[in-house]
Amino acid sequence: MKYLIKTYGCQMNVHESEKLAGILEDMKYTPCEKEEEADIILFNTCAIRESAEQKIYAHIGELKKLKKENKNLIIAICGCMSQQKNYPENILKKFPFVDIIFGTHNIAEFKTFIEKRKATKKKVVDITEVENIIKRDTMPKKRTSGVNAWVNIMYGCNNFCTYCIVPYVRGREISRPLEDVVSEVEELLKQGYKQITLLGQNVNSYGNDLNDENCTFAKLLQKLDSLNYDFWLTFMTSHPKDISTEVIDTIASSKHIFHYLHLPVQSGSTQILKLMNRRYTREAYLEKIKYAKSKIPDIEFSSDIIVGFPTETEEDFLDTVSLVQEVGYAQLFTFIYSKRRGTVAEKLDGQVDLATKKERLRRLIDSQSKKATEIAEKYIGKTVDVLVTDIHPKKKGFLLGSTFTNKNINFAGDSSLIGQFVKVKVLSSKLTVLTGEIVKE
Repeated sequence: MKYLIKTYGCQMNVHESEKLAGILEDMKYTPCEKEEEADIILFNTCAIRESAEQKIYAHIGELKKLKKENKNLIIAICGCMSQQKNYPENILKKFPFVDIIFGTHNIAEFKTFIEKRKATKKKVVDITEVENIIKRDTMPKKRTSGVNAWVNIMYGCNNFCTYCIVPYVRGREISRPLEDVVSEVEELLKQGYKQITLLGQNVNSYGNDLNDENCTFAKLLQKLDSLNYDFWLTFMTSHPKDISTEVIDTIASSKHIFHYLHLPVQSGSTQILKLMNRRYTREAYLEKIKYAKSKIPDIEFSSDIIVGFPTETEEDFLDTVSLVQEVGYAQLFTFIYSKRRGTVAEKLDGQVDLATKKERLRRLIDSQSKKATEIAEKYIGKTVDVLVTDIHPKKKGFLLGSTFTNKNINFAGDSSLIGQFVKVKVLSSKLTVLTGEIVKE
């Protein structure tokens, strides 16, 4: 029997799909790429933006004909979208051919849901509100991210940013015990993984729920950095209000932690940040950037920005543009504000019209492209350490890799180098991507 998982959204979903695939492979299913070949098709959904939901609905709708032709095909939906209030009912109303719906808190029960559907031929809808992280963390995993391995350190979010649905569908923050995380990472390093990416909705608040001064994010990073293996370590996502000087100092003194920080600012206007309930000011954010640069001179930054949040004026927007220029982001993920049902921002007055949002987004992208190009050009002529990650999908004889500052780089080389660290001299850059040649030692 064969399965196909369609994953939408963040890296958390990507890793949870690896866990769901692990369950299916334990049940003797094998992966396939074509819907027509699948016995089970699972949608692991995202609800962060309306556009994501519309895309998912379109893809589910396309399976109606296939389900009619193959009555034994099981179609399942899980993830953030299905965890929202009343969404299971809405999904079944729109798509009565869906067989299984479950949420974000009970993915470990996927095998039970499949068995129940097969035994009873009845639809299975199971949305729970309580997380059992022990079950989730002991799930089998079918890892699909090459030399990188994802590792959850916590689940949920306590921040309630006014535009965000995540706390409502992921629940409150729950941290894994520190030693459990260290044990999983060490086992992955023994298996030969060369990059570890720690995951959490807000990694900087790791340990807050454990009431143990020896269980903080900085302490976890220090413990992992002390592991005696040849590897690189990174993490996402960081909330600016919680990142501490101790975390930055730890990165500065580490052997393994990327000199790279994804620090989502969302807006450069203090007034808009207040309406977003981000709990920091423009000035406080820039102070943390300044401190990081002083401790880690070669550090690179990336960020998320929302354009057109309710009441955003031209002045607010220009504050964002100026902050982007001042920080100098190597990469920027930009979004038009999207109403999410059930959030505070949905009901705010002063909604910005779509045309204005699109025009501001274009200007922001233009400004960022010039800055990112300048940052990439500074690498030309330098020799950098690179972790070889994959074969280049388009350039024959070329490989893909990542620098210690998380820059993508491609260069000629043999596939036997995948998973190894090499030195590469940077010859050119295009936008944010570097091209180089391996330095023979």
